[in-house]
Amino acid sequence: MLCGRKDRLIAQALGVCPSCLKEKAEEAEPLILKAHRRSRLQWGLPPSPPKTSGGIPCTLCSNECRMGPGEKGYCGLRWNQDGRLVSLTKPDRGVLHAYRDPHVTNCCAAYFCPGGTGEGYPKYARRPGAEVGYSNLAVFFYGCNFDCFFCQNMNHKEINVGQTVEQGDLLRRVSADSTYTCLCFFGGSPEPQLPFALRLSKTLREENPNRVLRICFEWNGCGNPKLVREAAELAWESGGNLKFDLKAFTPILSLALSGVPNQRAYENFEMVAREFSTKRPGLPVVNATTLLVPGYVDEGEVGEIARFISSLDEGIPYSLLIFHPDHLMVDLPVTPEKQVERCYQAAKKHLRRVHVGNLHLLGLNNMIYGF
Repeated sequence: MLCGRKDRLIAQALGVCPSCLKEKAEEAEPLILKAHRRSRLQWGLPPSPPKTSGGIPCTLCSNECRMGPGEKGYCGLRWNQDGRLVSLTKPDRGVLHAYRDPHVTNCCAAYFCPGGTGEGYPKYARRPGAEVGYSNLAVFFYGCNFDCFFCQNMNHKEINVGQTVEQGDLLRRVSADSTYTCLCFFGGSPEPQLPFALRLSKTLREENPNRVLRICFEWNGCGNPKLVREAAELAWESGGNLKFDLKAFTPILSLALSGVPNQRAYENFEMVAREFSTKRPGLPVVNATTLLVPGYVDEGEVGEIARFISSLDEGIPYSLLIFHPDHLMVDLPVTPEKQVERCYQAAKKHLRRVHVGNLHLLGLNNMIYGF
């Protein structure tokens, strides 16, 4: 701890308070990186993205690993074995868990997407209202290009537990069941397995040309720009959407929370918004979420993120998610109600469509902490 201050809103695993992160960034950075290195060792994952000169490159995400002999990529899905790239995932094979998620799902986009509202019926939705009786094929990918201390799906790090699934298995599953109306790729995060997700999506649409079958991605957004654009085109054509999880606006804060920089997420978000928002104005192609980590992601962060989004299109949906203690931030409370209100007001100054998710969690603070 740089300042020695003790507070309920300081994550002990991180060991740096929100004020020190912003006011003493140079001193805080080594402590942040040390905390992330320590957290990753227990999972057998590289402490940082490898950058070995002459190593095998991977350009699927912004980490752009260069793996020397015996080194593993940051996501844990590929490695250099005697000078040869070995990968658990390929365009026709993924490491994942796929399951049926009945509509209306708990998707962050359910408040505006066709599955939750019927928007775009009959081209993009099976019913003029919520698609009750239909389902989403939720594809949970193992592996991630981030190391978020608040991750609610930290089991994605147990890559050896994930099933290796052939593309044909999912093709047959969806094609044989007309109640599937969308595919949602999440995890972990889809970036390290984007070639698989893209090929599967394209093949499904080619084999089912007259069917409502939306393609959606929930990710941190730091993928290869070319692949991100391909995903955006699929979402646009199918009635789906891309959800960017914009963790923070201040670079040092994003590094603290997620272990790696997130500048690429903003670049990709801008690219998708500029190219695709006007092509389908009545039904958003891109949306953003931000988790309101208590004490860390405050109204200042949210206001700057909302300002960035509004500079592209003030009608882009933005969802503020109430934090639940998980993974290495179990010592933090649920987002305090006052923080939620301040963040909501900060976002509303810039954007028309601001939503608050996980509202049911707010009562827990009164029960446990009395605030």
